[in-house]
Amino acid sequence: MDSGLDPHDHRETPTDNIVVQAHDGVLGRNADGDIIDALATDYERLEEGRVRFEIRDGVTFHNGDELQPSDIAYSVNRVVDEEVGITSPQNDQLAGVTGAEVVDGGVEVTSDGINPIVFSLFASYCKVVQQDWIESRESSAINSDMNGTGPFQVVEYEQDVEIVYETYEDYWGDAPEIDELTIRAASESSTRVSQLLAGETDLIVNVPPQEVSRVRDEDSTEVTAVPSTRVVFNAMRYDVEPFSSVEFRQALNYAIDLDSIIENILQGFADATGQPTLEGFVGYNGEVDPYPQDIEQAEQLVEDSGHADAEITLETPVGRYLRDVEIAQAVASQIDELSNVSCEVEQRDFASLAGEVTSGNIEDMPHFYLLGWGNTTFDASQTIIPLLTSDGALSSYREDEEIDELMADSQDLPGEN
Repeated sequence: MDSGLDPHDHRETPTDNIVVQAHDGVLGRNADGDIIDALATDYERLEEGRVRFEIRDGVTFHNGDELQPSDIAYSVNRVVDEEVGITSPQNDQLAGVTGAEVVDGGVEVTSDGINPIVFSLFASYCKVVQQDWIESRESSAINSDMNGTGPFQVVEYEQDVEIVYETYEDYWGDAPEIDELTIRAASESSTRVSQLLAGETDLIVNVPPQEVSRVRDEDSTEVTAVPSTRVVFNAMRYDVEPFSSVEFRQALNYAIDLDSIIENILQGFADATGQPTLEGFVGYNGEVDPYPQDIEQAEQLVEDSGHADAEITLETPVGRYLRDVEIAQAVASQIDELSNVSCEVEQRDFASLAGEVTSGNIEDMPHFYLLGWGNTTFDASQTIIPLLTSDGALSSYREDEEIDELMADSQDLPGEN
């Protein structure tokens, strides 16, 4: 379910879903994805590489202490500067940001270059913590409790099992419509559905397509399909054989029938993409299509790569994404149909797999793995930088100077506005 409660020391959505109940950001987003005020009531670009936030008055942390501008500056620095306390895996979520300081009662944030999406970054990332509270505690204590400014405060917590919140009576915003919130772990989709139908829970995610009619047929439950910004992909480490070969990586793409997986495994609840971003995002290229399945081409590329008869393993989390195991099994089966490659699936606990991928050391990463990536900034840079650049927190593809230079240059270009 989660990897601890430190708001700045994780990189997976389940933990983030837990953290955001108790912590606010400098800015936020409404249900339509628009940027809105949060702990900052105003913001402006002062000059190239410097922006300013005016901080909301009268906000308190759950321990009763008042929010200070220095807490916001500390929170930013804790993410982008490893000398402040931790090496945060969220560093590239604030891509380009170099630091923050209190100036005349506000907080000024500096960036390396223009950083055209800096306000979008702060609308999606960097939850605010209290500096004194963090610095007076060991890592274990920070990861077992939360002291935020959000609408809910922690009552009980058992990692990977359950967290219970109650409303924070002095919350600065609109009061929640409920008095208590409980989030429970359930790694299997079928378990979540059974709990919903039994009235043991009120809301679940990732309803398997084959279970949709079962949920809809009950008078007390309903299913709502909503668009997602998540891309599910199979990552291949560029530094280990056979994935170090461009031809071999291309061969695996040609081996896959995406349309078949979407139709038969996901029953239409997905769209194919041939790039690490989505239609409507800044940076999306409508001329890039997914690889078509071409078995003959795939087999020839395997031969060209020099890795004929390779035996590979696709590692996948269990129950983290919609039908993740079934997707991985379909991918492995299609690769296995090639005459010169064999592929099998290894099922992994998500927390363990995510820990290896986000360690910052590429040698910790599996050679071939299924993962998902959500991007709430609606800008392609926040997928490409973390996943495909040399300094990316989850990058399995590094040392491509052209990509690194292009992405660095893009962060110094002004936007259309």
